[in-house]
Formats: sequence, structure tokens, C-alpha cells
Amino acid sequence: MTETKDTSATVFRTRFLLAGAAWFILVAAVLVAVPLVFSDRLPDPVATHWGPSGGPDRSAPAVILTVVPLVLWAVLAASCLGFGRRRRLVTSRAGRSGIVAGLAWSGIFLIGVQAVSIAANLGRSRWQDAAPITWQAILVVAVAVACAMLAGWAARRGPDEQPPAPDAAVPDLAPGRRVVWVSSASAPLLLVLSGAALAASAAFAVLRLMGLSGHAWQTAAVLAVVALAGFAFSTVSVRVSSEGMRVAFGPLRWPARRVPLDRIDRAWVEERYPSQVGGWGYRGLPGRATIMVRGGACLVVRYTSGGQLAISVDDADRGAALLNALVARHGTRSP
Repeated sequence: MTETKDTSATVFRTRFLLAGAAWFILVAAVLVAVPLVFSDRLPDPVATHWGPSGGPDRSAPAVILTVVPLVLWAVLAASCLGFGRRRRLVTSRAGRSGIVAGLAWSGIFLIGVQAVSIAANLGRSRWQDAAPITWQAILVVAVAVACAMLAGWAARRGPDEQPPAPDAAVPDLAPGRRVVWVSSASAPLLLVLSGAALAASAAFAVLRLMGLSGHAWQTAAVLAVVALAGFAFSTVSVRVSSEGMRVAFGPLRWPARRVPLDRIDRAWVEERYPSQVGGWGYRGLPGRATIMVRGGACLVVRYTSGGQLAISVDDADRGAALLNALVARHGTRSP
């Protein structure tokens, strides 16, 4: 019932994060070095925006070709590496592939945008004379997506952690012994779609910021909201301990909801599927709701108020057994 530290998984995660950090440094070095190498052949200011016809129509100091991509890269890479801190994501093929694809796409895309902007300004005496940009922007996006898909496929090599075999035996709650059950479930397809929406949002934002697209900021904002909502419901994690039950959403396990033991009557396991509850995500109303990430065994918790919450999560048998044992010890079970 208690979790044991898996040394091999910890070593793999450490190597994974080191490789991610190396990729971050490499891309950052390229984003800084390339503008420096060509600085004497660039006008100052440089063209930073190209209109619908492909001609330059806005300028900014040449340093923006370094600062903007570098800051965006730091934010995007930090987000991806933040996901990489979760052991369950790194040691599962689906989670690992998403993180690597995000890092690959972000780095290649920003390098491509910077390269296209520098090439358009290269050798020009004035920013107004910068070369037009049309198909180059589409090519950058296509190459970044292709690299992300290839990197995600390559990242599937390695461990694919499986949940432990179900064991619904009543846990040993001897005095002074702390027992914790933690489990989760993810929807790989929703993770991929959310990642695609986030990548599209970043693409629109960067292209607009660099002046390579006339699309409004609203498009990037809407896609970002869709991506965040998708991430929030792509993964659910449940933790049961003497403090009660904690239900967390998303790869970063935030936001989270806590339910103390004195609000829980009992728990059991039921087979439920999206077709039965009306689809994926948070279904139903408070008091009779289901958090549906994948069909199959669900941990069902009944509150002392009479309401119920069902959560599609792995290893639900042991979670229900521990929760019932803790509730019984706490003295809150209904007669």
C-alpha cells in the first residue's frame, strides 16, 4: 500500500531532465549566437512586421531579434521541463513523448522564426528594404511540427510504467504507521490535442509578435484557453491518506480539491464508461458527478451528505479499501 522508491525510474528521470536542460542550453545558444554573427550585416532598426502583401511595414531595434525569441524559449522550455519533473509522466511513453515533442517544436520553431527574420533583413541598408516574407512562415511551422512528431516518436523508447496489480486487501493501520495511496489516470489523446492547441497558440503569438502574421492576438488567447482546459481534464490524480482524499487535475496536479475524512461515508469500485455518463471530462452536477478520463474501473466515493463522486483512476480497488479503512478508524462511517 505504501509507495517504494524506484531507483531505476529516478535515474531515468534525472537523465531525461539533464538531456532536456542540454537542449535548452543548445537552443538558447543558437538564439543568441546567430544574431551576433550577422549583426554587422543587419540594419538597425530591423524590419519586424510584414503586412498581408508580404512587405515590411514595421520596425524595432535589432536587439529584439535576440531578446524576444530567447524570452519565449525560456518560458516554453520551463513549462515543458516542469512537466518533466513528474515521474509518472517521464516514465510513461505517452507523457514522455508529449514533453519531448513540446521541447522540439518550441526550439525548432523559434530558431526558424529568428532565421527567417534575419534572412529578410540581411544585407539591407534600411529596414524598409527587407525582403518579403510569405511562404517562409508556413515552412517554419511545417518543419517544427515534423520535428516534434519525429522527436515524440523517438521518445517512446524507454520504460513505460504500469500501475501495480490490484490488491483490495484491508491495509494495516497499526498505530503510528502512515499509509498513503496515490494513483492517477490520463487520456493520451486529450494530452496530444491540448498540446497541439498550445503549440498553435504559441505559433500565432510568436508570428504576430515577430510580424510574420496579421492574425489577431485573440486567436492565440482562445487557443491557449482551450489548451489549458484540455490539460486540466487530461489527467486526474487521487491521493488518499489520514488527512482525507485529494483530487488533483492536470499533469501538474493543479488545481486540486480536498475532501476530509469526516465528509466521507464509504467508497467502492464501479465500471463506468463515457457513453454511460455523457462523455469525457467533468460530467454531471455537484453531488452526483463523474470525472471521466478513461472508461473502466472508477473509484466511487459517497459523502455523508448523500452525494457521490466517481473518478476514473487506476488501482481503484486499493484506493477504496484504504479509504474505507481510514473512515472506519476515524469513526465517521454511517450506521
